[in-house]
Amino acid sequence: MIIGLTGGIGSGKSTVAKIFEFLGVPVYEADAFSKTIIDTDKELQAEVVSLLGTEIIEEGKIVRPKMAELIFGDKNLLQKANDLIHPAVARHFQNWYENQSYPYVIKEAAILFESGSYKSCDKILVVAAPKEMRINRVMARSSMTREEVEARMNNQWPQEQKLEKADYIVTNDLTESVIKQVINIHENIIRTANSGSR
Repeated sequence: MIIGLTGGIGSGKSTVAKIFEFLGVPVYEADAFSKTIIDTDKELQAEVVSLLGTEIIEEGKIVRPKMAELIFGDKNLLQKANDLIHPAVARHFQNWYENQSYPYVIKEAAILFESGSYKSCDKILVVAAPKEMRINRVMARSSMTREEVEARMNNQWPQEQKLEKADYIVTNDLTESVIKQVINIHENIIRTANSGSR
């Protein structure tokens, strides 16, 4: 059983993923694996460089800030880059998933909906938080300006649209324990998986 885990930038999806990992659930971090795949798959890397230009590469590796600067300012370029990268990540995930034996896995991806990979998930979990809180979190943990954070947000589905497709929701606004919410969802998924329902 595949549970897609997503949420807007700064929502706290990585924290939620870590709680699932602590509970023993295998977690596939699509964003982290996509970076590894781009760095190790020379054919894919060549296609990305061909699309974005040689200025994004240094010492045989793609320089993420340069790549981000190019693609997050141009939705057309972002879509073309995603069209190159996502099939490779999907293949990598499938190989990883086939080697798991736990009743379910978490597939964490920032753009689960935007990439279309939510279609291969059995259930969707969305981490939600107020926009202003998300902006402040991202600015506190990175060197991004407010404008850069908002530009990233504008390239993702709005939170309300993600929530409409959610089977499970974790609210990460400090009003309720995230750990308690995750444990409740975990227990529900285990019951569902053990009953053979998908």
